[in-house]
Amino acid sequence: MTEAYIVDAVRTPIGKKNGGLSGVHPADLGAHVIKAIVNRTGIDPAGVDDVVFGCVDAIGGQAGNIARTAWLAAGYPEEVPGVTVDRQCGSSQQAVHFGAQAILSGTADLILAGGVQNMSQIPIASAMMVGQQYGFDTPFGGSTGWVERYGDQEVSQFRGAELIADKWDISREELERWALQSHERARTAIAEGRFDREIVPFGEVTTDEGPRETSLEKMASLKTLTEGGRLTAAVASQISDGASTVLLASAEAVERYGLTPRARIHHLSARGADPIFMLSAPIPATRYALEKTGLSIDDIDLVEINEAFAPVVLAWIKEIGADPAKVNVNGGAIALGHPLGATGTKLMATLLNELERTGGRYGLQTICEGGGTANATIIERL
Repeated sequence: MTEAYIVDAVRTPIGKKNGGLSGVHPADLGAHVIKAIVNRTGIDPAGVDDVVFGCVDAIGGQAGNIARTAWLAAGYPEEVPGVTVDRQCGSSQQAVHFGAQAILSGTADLILAGGVQNMSQIPIASAMMVGQQYGFDTPFGGSTGWVERYGDQEVSQFRGAELIADKWDISREELERWALQSHERARTAIAEGRFDREIVPFGEVTTDEGPRETSLEKMASLKTLTEGGRLTAAVASQISDGASTVLLASAEAVERYGLTPRARIHHLSARGADPIFMLSAPIPATRYALEKTGLSIDDIDLVEINEAFAPVVLAWIKEIGADPAKVNVNGGAIALGHPLGATGTKLMATLLNELERTGGRYGLQTICEGGGTANATIIERL
């Protein structure tokens, strides 16, 4: 039977906005993790079939197919191609899916799947801001079909998160308790060295810059993002810079290069939901993944669900019936940051290492994405 194996996974530390990685060109961030995983695994770079990288707002230093640019900036063979994927926040998770699908189809043996984002240099929604000079106020306005279906209502992650908090009746206090826990878990993970195997220091930046000491009292003092709303900046993911990558291999490549797989791809899929709610799709994506595999949520040992906003995770827990003690056990994007295009393979690196640390078998990863979609990946530790 054809398998797609995860051989290794690495990431940079995640830099905070205007922090230690803010001045690094995105191609150099990507090249850094590419070189690290090639060196760690000992593969022949010329044997790589493709480099698939996620990136959002592909303008400026992130334009021109950053996957290809990062590979060449790393100094590797020109004959190896690269392609850049944009599935919004799940871009590098989708890169893993495309890479694994190529291996499972028999058309590739060795794929580097990853992502990169420097949000300090190129702020979120920069591509849309650039588009305004061409007469586009939003990606949707002016589309006859969109307006006929959804009207001219606001479409944003902030509104979606508020709608989720309201629909699932999640209080501001619940949101802030989850956010506080995210910081506490992240600080504990750093103190215990749980990220050491996955992080490749970049210069003087050796650890994640986002986690901080906070309190419910401090969070309660913040203004809500909208009048009468429940969300504050404290329960949202952080603006971040970073890169990450995963080496995927077929059984043939494993044998050829003498590799030792750490996990296999057990399942991969993506599903969609209401684009106005935008961030609720991890719920149907998880249900679909569990149905296709015949697993129950109780069979899953660890979950990484991206903390775009706290209500995304809490609504998912309510609907899926997951044990919160298994979810984001080392903190999430509220504490550790969310470098858009790099987050998918960053989470996969953490999921892989934590499965090994705890002896778990199955890990589930899911990410909400702009447009109301979500990826779901289940990996099995070997």
